[in-house]
Amino acid sequence: QVQLVESGGGLVQPGESLRLSCAASGSIFSINVMGWYRQAPGKQRELVASIPKGGITNYADSVKGRFTVSRDNAKNTVYLQMNSLKPEDTAVYYCNLQMTRWNGIPYDVWGQGIQVTVSS
Repeated sequence: QVQLVESGGGLVQPGESLRLSCAASGSIFSINVMGWYRQAPGKQRELVASIPKGGITNYADSVKGRFTVSRDNAKNTVYLQMNSLKPEDTAVYYCNLQMTRWNGIPYDVWGQGIQVTVSS
């Protein structure tokens, strides 16, 4: 079993910053891609940013230049630095880990979600 603990969400004003963290613990063999998704009310869940192990980061066009995803492999933790936040960034943010078991079988793990609200 793998557990994810997300933190760092909250209510901020437009133009401000937040930093999300997602720490994984438990039976971890290999974490391949770590990422963040978000889901706004009435909308589908969308990829915000992802970072492969030793690879190139990927961002949604709407957050390029404002958000930065990073990971600390020693801590099994992924971060999302969100700058210049806009009201349209308001959503529940979910951490996602694409992992591999000891026997080579891939699987996904999701966080419980954390609210980010951008409002004046």
